[in-house]
Amino acid sequence: MDNPHDVRQTPPLCRSPMAYRSFGRITSIAKHNKVLTFRRSLLFLLVMESFWFAATRMSTILNLEASLPLKYAIISIFTLLFGWIAFSFWVSLMGFITLLSTRDPMKMRKILDDDSCRILPDTKVAVVMPVYNEDVTRIFAGLRTMYESLQKTGQLEHFTFFILSDSDQSEQGRQEEAAWAELCEAVNGFGRIFYRRRKIRIHKKSGNIADFCRRWGRQYKYMIPLDADSLMSGRVLVDMVRVMEVRTDVGILQTAPKGINQKSLGSRMNQFASYLYGPVLLAGSHFWQLDESGFWGHNATIRMEPFMKFCSLPMLRGSLPFGGEILSHDFVEAALMRRAGWGVWLAYDFEDSYEELPPSLLKELERDSRWCRGNIQHLSMVFMPGVTFGHRLQFLSGNMFYFSAFFWFMLLVLTTVYGTLAFFHKPEYFPVKHSLFPMWPVQYRYLSISLLVVTLIFLFLPKILSIIWAVISRQSHLYGGVLRMSLSVLLETIFSIFLSPIRMLFHTSFVITSLLGGKFDWKKQTRNLEKVSFAKAFRAHWKGNVIALIWAFLALKVNQTLFLWISLIAVPLFFAIPITMLMSSKQVGAFFKRLGLFTAPVEVNPPSETVRFNQLVKHKEGS
Repeated sequence: MDNPHDVRQTPPLCRSPMAYRSFGRITSIAKHNKVLTFRRSLLFLLVMESFWFAATRMSTILNLEASLPLKYAIISIFTLLFGWIAFSFWVSLMGFITLLSTRDPMKMRKILDDDSCRILPDTKVAVVMPVYNEDVTRIFAGLRTMYESLQKTGQLEHFTFFILSDSDQSEQGRQEEAAWAELCEAVNGFGRIFYRRRKIRIHKKSGNIADFCRRWGRQYKYMIPLDADSLMSGRVLVDMVRVMEVRTDVGILQTAPKGINQKSLGSRMNQFASYLYGPVLLAGSHFWQLDESGFWGHNATIRMEPFMKFCSLPMLRGSLPFGGEILSHDFVEAALMRRAGWGVWLAYDFEDSYEELPPSLLKELERDSRWCRGNIQHLSMVFMPGVTFGHRLQFLSGNMFYFSAFFWFMLLVLTTVYGTLAFFHKPEYFPVKHSLFPMWPVQYRYLSISLLVVTLIFLFLPKILSIIWAVISRQSHLYGGVLRMSLSVLLETIFSIFLSPIRMLFHTSFVITSLLGGKFDWKKQTRNLEKVSFAKAFRAHWKGNVIALIWAFLALKVNQTLFLWISLIAVPLFFAIPITMLMSSKQVGAFFKRLGLFTAPVEVNPPSETVRFNQLVKHKEGS
């Protein structure tokens, strides 16, 4: 929700005295806090040990005494980046261990094993889908699929659907209204499916949701917000509400949506990754976050009363990038919900929650530019009174996702300067006058190799753990078998290595532009597949091509070894145009699909909801 109040006027922390329920027995708040403290302390110690490992070894390796400020800058940035990689690694390892355990008392799905976990007769749930000039066929095919799936559960009586349109084109509005009437007639949904198009479109999606809450929110106990590309089964919708009925301390229950219907090479790779790598990473996030999880703004269940009371979005003091109207609302709402004493949980083990992914690298980067702006604004809320430690850390980690690219770029620049100075620096064998014994330069190859090996382990072992988990859980056949799954991981890793420098350069520009207050337009997300032309790819990447050529040329002039290291970055930047075109190709994606590579479970064993959804879309587009 949103209001014009300053952040300091947000309601103070108010912890609820209620107990936490866990699959039929009560777990005290004290025990919950004990588990949370232990898990975070363990993770903190592991990450700090990793920081120390990186700092001590890098400080020993860099022995160019004539450039102490440069040396300390490199050590500081490298240690920060290494710590970020280590944090992701330890989270994934904890997630793998969590998946292996069958006795996690904090696992949400175990609550459903209790026969008394039912939806109360008077419970009402609003399923709301805010839309803005979206594909009408896609919107209403998804809504019809979810409506019919809910009918099969026998729990439809508890749910009411709302299409909340902010579309600003008259023809678009007419198409939406006609499709709504057609949907209601097809499923006999008049009185249970509603359509509203706002005339005053303020504060974008958050304003749309806030307007709904002010008008109709008090009639409903829960709200399930959807994106225009969301798809959820009736069973998961019912199960989420069942959990909320038992766990009366939970304010937000977030599922983990996975990709569907991806056709281009890049989006199919991302879809494959979301299924294979997702369980380990999400279980790890649950391990240390528990009731201080994030909220992604869709495919979640929200308890209406505390949401309306405590989650109004404040107007931040000052101007962008840190002040003004909040751009990215979901993590702020999660922080405000937890601040008021209500739990925010990630139901990482809930299936049948889907979304569509950006169809090309350029669309992915366009989305990242919006998210980068929103995350940087969150920095002003890190020290907001009453915000819990978990959400402070999430504000920081959300920013680190983008600032890590900026720091990586700066590290590359500084190491290039360091390599250049080292090449031209003449060692002093007798730094002390009248000394009889020379001081020989020392190279710590063992330390360099050990640091490189540990870095590679931290980067790639989570992928291996994901493969192991797929085998242990007997799901490898859903990825084409162990051999094809492993080959897909290898190819995805190679492609990711090539894409990393490209993303680094764009994310660096996003960070710099945001901090300098550059203008930008918060556009709607494009989900339709469209092959990227040479002209469009050239406009996006020509600057990176120039940077790569100049960088590589200067490195070659200085030192062949430096040139080889810089080539790992310069070559992907130089070939960014054909790489981007390749990633957007539907034909190349289909080729890999025929080989059985980048296969996702949703393709091998499609749930009835995705089959029905695709039938509706195909029928509508063919008519």
